[in-house]
Amino acid sequence: MHHVLRWPVLALVLFTAASAAAAQSVTHVLVMKSERRMQIMDGETVVKTYAVALGGAPVGHKQKEGDRRTPEGRYLLDWRNPDSGYHRSIHVSYPSPADTARAAAAGEDPGGMIMIHGQRNHFGWLAPLTQWFDWTDGCIAVTNAEMDEIWDLVENGTPIEIRP
Repeated sequence: MHHVLRWPVLALVLFTAASAAAAQSVTHVLVMKSERRMQIMDGETVVKTYAVALGGAPVGHKQKEGDRRTPEGRYLLDWRNPDSGYHRSIHVSYPSPADTARAAAAGEDPGGMIMIHGQRNHFGWLAPLTQWFDWTDGCIAVTNAEMDEIWDLVENGTPIEIRP
């Protein structure tokens, strides 16, 4: 009879563990460009840390379209693309009104379409090499497996802070 009770208990333990993981709260995302690191945060608690690749000219705040810089500042992760050319992507709300005004004053286009994304479709196997370099046009890149985790952890509307 005790053998019969083991399976329901095991199922309950597994279900409880899965529910606890799914219930993990994410309050914001923090990117430290100089460290090439992104942290998924629950208040002051680090939920997950990822090594990231940035834009090909990563030093400084994004100024204009084509400068290959990753923006700096506070934004929102406001929408996602499951059919991205880069294994899923989550959009960073750059440019802010201040970014747009600064670029307009300089007679420039501020750029846009800054995303957190995986590797270019069909080239995910290159991630062990590509993630050693800043290769994007200003986006924040992770491996495809990491992008799948981020996709599940982070909801639309989550704040993101990108620091120098």
